Amino acid sequence: MYKGFYHLTRNPFEITPDPSFLFATRKHNEALASLYYGVRRRKGFVVLTGEVGTGKTLLVRCLLALLSQARVSYAYVFNPRLSPTEFLEYIAGDFGLPATGKTKGELLLSLGTYLIGRHQKNLTTVLVVDEAHYLSTELLEEIRLLTNLETPQAKLLQILLVGQPELDEKLDSTDLRQLKQRIALRSHLHPLTLDETAGYIYRRLQIAGHPTPAELLPMETIVEVHQQSRGYPRLINTLCENALICGYASRSQTITPEMIAEIAADFRLNVVRPSRAAQAGSEAHATEVERAARTLLELYASLRKAQELEPDLRMTVAAGAGKHEPFI
Repeated sequence: MYKGFYHLTRNPFEITPDPSFLFATRKHNEALASLYYGVRRRKGFVVLTGEVGTGKTLLVRCLLALLSQARVSYAYVFNPRLSPTEFLEYIAGDFGLPATGKTKGELLLSLGTYLIGRHQKNLTTVLVVDEAHYLSTELLEEIRLLTNLETPQAKLLQILLVGQPELDEKLDSTDLRQLKQRIALRSHLHPLTLDETAGYIYRRLQIAGHPTPAELLPMETIVEVHQQSRGYPRLINTLCENALICGYASRSQTITPEMIAEIAADFRLNVVRPSRAAQAGSEAHATEVERAARTLLELYASLRKAQELEPDLRMTVAAGAGKHEPFI
């Protein structure tokens, strides 16, 4: 819709992970190099984490493109909410192996034969699990056991786990300490800095064919984009895509900070509510505090009442005592 107006050959801010739009910051380069090295050198377990929208899936797509050129076979799991048997069926099917109707033992035997055959040809095989923070402890343990397929020199199956920071929390649990000890390489993606945000936006506009990106989105607009998006590439794309639509509608050749702020307000980017679980926990904690406070008040009232009755009790006991009896 706006491509002709802004002299673009393609949409620069699509939210789909297109490897051709990769803006390689130093951290992205380090992460990509680490992942590629871990797979090619057959290190076994490699982990990539990052907050929502930091570009993990895009980096994985770039890695898979590199691996395909190196004749590396891979299974890519993008929805890990599966039972152990369903998980094995999925990866066997993605490797092109017959999987329907087979037992767990048959699937493991089939996978083992496939991996050994590729290893004998000096070929690398990798399992990539995206959204790995959704993996259950049981399934993570099943994945760890897959790395028992090895030779004295190398692992037959390379495993890349990609997920949000919750994945790190799971891997830190004592139940998964064996898996954690097998992780050979770890990388973490951070949000973009202001300078990186400017480079990211201008790079995308250049790839899409715009001759003067700094005129379309001047630096003061970039500052607003960075502030509203907090440096998360997915939110940067959302803001800039809608800003171009808004600019086209108003026939403006320059995107202003006010446009970005208005779009951010429309998308409620600064509205964050606690999850239901967090709310329930907070309410439960408040209830416990109220109950404890009520108990303390009741105890305090009881002690005060006992203190008030004590003089009366002493007088009653003293009145009934004989002349030579001790006063209690």
